[in-house]
Amino acid sequence: MLNKAMKILFIGDIVGSPGREAIKRLVVPLKQELGIDFVIANAENASGGSGITSKVAAELFASGVEVLTSGDHIWKKTEIFELINQEERILRPLNFPSGAPGRGASMFKAQNGVKVGVINVNGRVFMEALECPFKAALKAAEELAAETKIIIVDIHAEATSEKIALGWYLDGKVSAIFGTHTHIQTADEKILPKGTAYITDVGMTGPYDSVIGRRVEDVLTRFLSSIPVRFQVAEGNIQLHGALVEIDQATGKARSILRIQKNLDD
Repeated sequence: MLNKAMKILFIGDIVGSPGREAIKRLVVPLKQELGIDFVIANAENASGGSGITSKVAAELFASGVEVLTSGDHIWKKTEIFELINQEERILRPLNFPSGAPGRGASMFKAQNGVKVGVINVNGRVFMEALECPFKAALKAAEELAAETKIIIVDIHAEATSEKIALGWYLDGKVSAIFGTHTHIQTADEKILPKGTAYITDVGMTGPYDSVIGRRVEDVLTRFLSSIPVRFQVAEGNIQLHGALVEIDQATGKARSILRIQKNLDD
Protein backbone atom coordinates (compact mmCIF):
# COMPACT_ATOMS: atom_id res chain seq x y z
CA MET A 1 0.00 0.00 0.00
CA LEU A 2 1.36 3.41 -0.96
CA ASN A 3 2.17 5.95 1.73
CA LYS A 4 -0.07 8.99 1.89
CA ALA A 5 0.70 11.70 -0.64
CA MET A 6 0.49 15.44 -0.36
CA LYS A 7 -0.40 17.67 -3.30
CA ILE A 8 1.19 21.11 -3.39
CA LEU A 9 0.45 23.74 -6.03
CA PHE A 10 3.09 26.37 -6.73
CA ILE A 11 1.78 29.37 -8.68
CA GLY A 12 4.07 31.48 -10.86
CA ASP A 13 4.66 35.22 -10.48
CA ILE A 14 1.35 37.02 -9.91
CA VAL A 15 1.30 40.23 -11.98
CA GLY A 16 -0.93 43.11 -10.92
CA SER A 17 -4.71 43.12 -10.64
CA PRO A 18 -5.19 40.70 -13.59
CA GLY A 19 -3.04 38.13 -11.80
CA ARG A 20 -4.90 38.66 -8.54
CA GLU A 21 -8.22 38.19 -10.33
CA ALA A 22 -6.98 34.84 -11.63
CA ILE A 23 -6.03 33.81 -8.09
CA LYS A 24 -9.39 34.94 -6.74
CA ARG A 25 -11.41 32.99 -9.29
CA LEU A 26 -9.28 29.92 -9.96
CA VAL A 27 -7.44 28.78 -6.84
CA VAL A 28 -10.36 27.40 -4.83
CA PRO A 29 -11.86 25.51 -7.81
CA LEU A 30 -8.41 24.07 -8.59
CA LYS A 31 -8.04 22.94 -4.99
CA GLN A 32 -11.37 21.15 -5.19
CA GLU A 33 -10.80 19.68 -8.65
CA LEU A 34 -7.26 18.40 -8.05
CA GLY A 35 -7.39 17.63 -4.34
CA ILE A 36 -4.69 20.19 -3.52
CA ASP A 37 -3.53 20.34 0.11
CA PHE A 38 -1.33 23.44 0.08
CA VAL A 39 -0.81 26.45 -2.22
CA ILE A 40 2.28 28.65 -2.54
CA ALA A 41 2.49 31.63 -4.90
CA ASN A 42 5.21 34.08 -5.86
CA ALA A 43 3.72 37.53 -5.28
CA GLU A 44 6.58 40.00 -5.75
CA ASN A 45 4.75 41.61 -8.70
CA ALA A 46 1.25 41.39 -7.27
CA SER A 47 0.71 45.05 -6.38
CA GLY A 48 0.65 47.29 -9.43
CA GLY A 49 3.10 44.99 -11.16
CA SER A 50 5.92 45.49 -8.66
CA GLY A 51 5.98 44.78 -4.93
CA ILE A 52 3.29 43.76 -2.47
CA THR A 53 1.10 45.60 0.02
CA SER A 54 -0.81 44.43 3.09
CA LYS A 55 -4.14 44.81 1.26
CA VAL A 56 -2.95 42.70 -1.67
CA ALA A 57 -1.45 40.06 0.61
CA ALA A 58 -4.73 39.78 2.54
CA GLU A 59 -6.62 39.41 -0.74
CA LEU A 60 -4.36 36.58 -1.89
CA PHE A 61 -4.59 34.74 1.44
CA ALA A 62 -8.39 35.07 1.37
CA SER A 63 -8.37 33.56 -2.13
CA GLY A 64 -6.80 30.29 -0.97
CA VAL A 65 -3.03 30.88 -1.05
CA GLU A 66 -1.23 29.70 2.09
CA VAL A 67 2.27 31.16 1.57
CA LEU A 68 3.62 34.04 -0.54
CA THR A 69 7.20 33.97 -1.80
CA SER A 70 8.96 36.84 -3.54
CA GLY A 71 12.20 37.99 -5.17
CA ASP A 72 14.19 41.04 -6.18
CA HIS A 73 11.12 43.32 -6.24
CA ILE A 74 10.05 42.54 -2.68
CA TRP A 75 11.11 45.97 -1.35
CA LYS A 76 9.30 48.08 -3.99
CA LYS A 77 6.45 49.09 -1.65
CA THR A 78 7.62 50.87 1.49
CA GLU A 79 5.04 49.25 3.77
CA ILE A 80 6.62 45.84 3.17
CA PHE A 81 9.41 46.66 5.62
CA GLU A 82 6.92 46.56 8.49
CA LEU A 83 4.50 44.06 6.99
CA ILE A 84 7.05 41.34 6.38
CA ASN A 85 8.01 41.31 10.06
CA GLN A 86 4.37 40.97 11.08
CA GLU A 87 3.11 38.48 8.48
CA GLU A 88 4.97 35.17 8.73
CA ARG A 89 3.28 33.84 5.57
CA ILE A 90 5.25 36.27 3.37
CA LEU A 91 8.83 35.23 2.61
CA ARG A 92 11.64 37.29 1.11
CA PRO A 93 14.78 35.75 -0.42
CA LEU A 94 16.77 34.03 2.30
CA ASN A 95 20.13 35.16 0.94
CA PHE A 96 19.70 38.87 1.60
CA PRO A 97 22.33 39.94 4.14
CA SER A 98 21.61 39.37 7.83
CA GLY A 99 19.57 42.19 9.29
CA ALA A 100 17.14 42.40 6.38
CA PRO A 101 13.50 42.46 7.52
CA GLY A 102 11.47 39.28 7.47
CA ARG A 103 12.51 35.69 6.88
CA GLY A 104 13.49 33.60 3.91
CA ALA A 105 12.54 30.15 5.16
CA SER A 106 9.85 28.93 7.52
CA MET A 107 7.62 26.06 8.56
CA PHE A 108 3.91 26.04 7.84
CA LYS A 109 1.07 23.64 8.54
CA ALA A 110 -1.36 22.56 5.85
CA GLN A 111 -5.05 22.10 6.57
CA ASN A 112 -4.48 18.34 6.76
CA GLY A 113 -2.04 18.92 9.61
CA VAL A 114 1.12 18.10 7.65
CA LYS A 115 4.09 20.42 8.11
CA VAL A 116 5.55 22.04 4.99
CA GLY A 117 8.91 23.80 4.94
CA VAL A 118 9.28 26.60 2.40
CA ILE A 119 12.55 28.23 1.30
CA ASN A 120 12.86 31.33 -0.92
CA VAL A 121 16.21 32.30 -2.48
CA ASN A 122 17.36 34.75 -5.16
CA GLY A 123 19.81 33.87 -7.88
CA ARG A 124 22.91 35.99 -8.50
CA VAL A 125 23.66 35.58 -12.22
CA PHE A 126 22.54 38.76 -14.08
CA MET A 127 20.98 39.92 -10.80
CA GLU A 128 21.98 41.85 -7.70
CA ALA A 129 24.87 40.26 -5.84
CA LEU A 130 23.56 38.63 -2.68
CA GLU A 131 24.88 35.90 -0.43
CA CYS A 132 25.26 32.41 -1.92
CA PRO A 133 21.82 30.90 -2.65
CA PHE A 134 23.27 27.39 -2.74
CA LYS A 135 24.74 27.48 0.77
CA ALA A 136 21.78 29.42 2.17
CA ALA A 137 19.22 26.98 0.76
CA LEU A 138 21.14 23.91 1.90
CA LYS A 139 21.50 25.23 5.45
CA ALA A 140 17.79 26.07 5.63
CA ALA A 141 16.83 22.66 4.20
CA GLU A 142 18.91 20.87 6.81
CA GLU A 143 17.27 22.90 9.59
CA LEU A 144 13.73 22.34 8.28
CA ALA A 145 14.41 18.61 7.84
CA ALA A 146 14.47 18.26 11.62
CA GLU A 147 10.72 18.94 11.61
CA THR A 148 9.40 17.77 8.24
CA LYS A 149 10.20 15.66 5.20
CA ILE A 150 8.32 18.03 2.89
CA ILE A 151 10.42 21.02 1.82
CA ILE A 152 9.71 23.35 -1.10
CA VAL A 153 12.19 25.80 -2.68
CA ASP A 154 11.43 28.88 -4.79
CA ILE A 155 14.58 29.86 -6.73
CA HIS A 156 13.90 33.33 -8.10
CA ALA A 157 16.58 33.71 -10.75
CA GLU A 158 17.35 34.91 -14.26
CA ALA A 159 19.78 32.25 -15.50
CA THR A 160 18.45 28.80 -16.30
CA SER A 161 21.91 27.37 -15.60
CA GLU A 162 21.83 28.67 -12.02
CA LYS A 163 18.38 27.21 -11.42
CA ILE A 164 19.30 23.83 -12.85
CA ALA A 165 22.54 23.76 -10.86
CA LEU A 166 20.60 24.39 -7.65
CA GLY A 167 18.28 21.54 -8.59
CA TRP A 168 21.17 19.09 -8.80
CA TYR A 169 22.77 20.53 -5.66
CA LEU A 170 19.61 19.99 -3.57
CA ASP A 171 18.43 16.75 -5.21
CA GLY A 172 17.33 14.38 -2.46
CA LYS A 173 17.50 17.12 0.19
CA VAL A 174 14.21 18.86 -0.65
CA SER A 175 10.92 17.72 -2.15
CA ALA A 176 10.60 20.24 -4.99
CA ILE A 177 12.38 23.18 -6.58
CA PHE A 178 10.28 25.69 -8.50
CA GLY A 179 11.95 28.38 -10.60
CA THR A 180 10.41 31.85 -10.83
CA HIS A 181 11.26 35.34 -12.16
CA THR A 182 11.36 34.98 -15.96
CA HIS A 183 7.54 34.70 -16.28
CA ILE A 184 7.78 32.13 -19.11
CA GLN A 185 6.82 28.58 -18.22
CA THR A 186 9.42 26.00 -19.23
CA ALA A 187 8.71 22.46 -20.39
CA ASP A 188 11.46 20.70 -18.42
CA GLU A 189 9.52 19.45 -15.41
CA LYS A 190 11.09 16.27 -14.08
CA ILE A 191 11.85 14.16 -11.02
CA LEU A 192 15.59 14.22 -10.40
CA PRO A 193 17.38 10.92 -9.57
CA LYS A 194 17.20 11.31 -5.78
CA GLY A 195 13.53 12.24 -5.69
CA THR A 196 13.33 16.03 -6.00
CA ALA A 197 10.76 17.52 -8.40
CA TYR A 198 12.16 20.31 -10.56
CA ILE A 199 11.05 22.88 -13.14
CA THR A 200 13.14 25.83 -14.35
CA ASP A 201 10.24 28.29 -14.39
CA VAL A 202 6.60 27.80 -13.44
CA GLY A 203 5.50 30.79 -15.51
CA MET A 204 3.34 33.82 -14.79
CA THR A 205 -0.16 34.42 -13.49
CA GLY A 206 -1.59 37.44 -15.24
CA PRO A 207 -2.15 38.89 -18.74
CA TYR A 208 -0.52 36.71 -21.39
CA ASP A 209 -1.24 39.03 -24.33
CA SER A 210 1.75 41.03 -23.16
CA VAL A 211 5.50 41.05 -22.78
CA ILE A 212 5.90 39.13 -19.52
CA GLY A 213 2.89 40.95 -18.08
CA ARG A 214 3.49 44.46 -19.44
CA ARG A 215 1.73 46.25 -22.28
CA VAL A 216 3.27 45.29 -25.62
CA GLU A 217 3.33 48.87 -26.97
CA ASP A 218 5.24 50.14 -23.92
CA VAL A 219 7.92 47.48 -24.18
CA LEU A 220 8.27 47.85 -27.95
CA THR A 221 8.74 51.61 -27.54
CA ARG A 222 11.55 50.95 -25.09
CA PHE A 223 13.27 48.41 -27.34
CA LEU A 224 12.91 50.50 -30.50
CA SER A 225 13.83 53.90 -29.07
CA SER A 226 15.94 53.15 -25.97
CA ILE A 227 13.96 55.93 -24.30
CA PRO A 228 12.75 55.24 -20.74
CA VAL A 229 9.09 54.24 -20.74
CA ARG A 230 6.76 53.38 -17.89
CA PHE A 231 5.75 49.75 -18.31
CA GLN A 232 2.08 49.40 -17.44
CA VAL A 233 0.45 46.07 -16.62
CA ALA A 234 -1.38 44.57 -19.61
CA GLU A 235 -4.95 43.25 -19.45
CA GLY A 236 -5.67 40.61 -22.08
CA ASN A 237 -5.85 36.81 -21.95
CA ILE A 238 -5.50 36.27 -18.21
CA GLN A 239 -4.01 32.92 -17.25
CA LEU A 240 -2.80 31.10 -14.14
CA HIS A 241 0.44 29.16 -14.60
CA GLY A 242 2.14 26.95 -12.08
CA ALA A 243 3.07 23.39 -11.25
CA LEU A 244 1.48 20.70 -9.12
CA VAL A 245 3.72 18.28 -7.25
CA GLU A 246 2.63 15.12 -5.47
CA ILE A 247 4.91 14.22 -2.55
CA ASP A 248 5.19 11.07 -0.47
CA GLN A 249 4.54 12.19 3.10
CA ALA A 250 6.72 9.47 4.64
CA THR A 251 9.84 10.11 2.57
CA GLY A 252 9.41 13.67 1.29
CA LYS A 253 10.26 12.48 -2.22
CA ALA A 254 8.22 13.66 -5.18
CA ARG A 255 6.02 11.15 -7.00
CA SER A 256 5.02 13.42 -9.87
CA ILE A 257 5.13 16.97 -11.19
CA LEU A 258 2.55 18.45 -13.55
CA ARG A 259 2.60 21.84 -15.29
CA ILE A 260 -0.61 23.85 -14.80
CA GLN A 261 -2.00 26.32 -17.33
CA LYS A 262 -5.50 27.62 -16.67
CA ASN A 263 -7.24 30.35 -18.63
CA LEU A 264 -9.56 32.61 -16.65
CA ASP A 265 -12.23 32.33 -19.34
CA ASP A 266 -12.21 28.53 -19.66
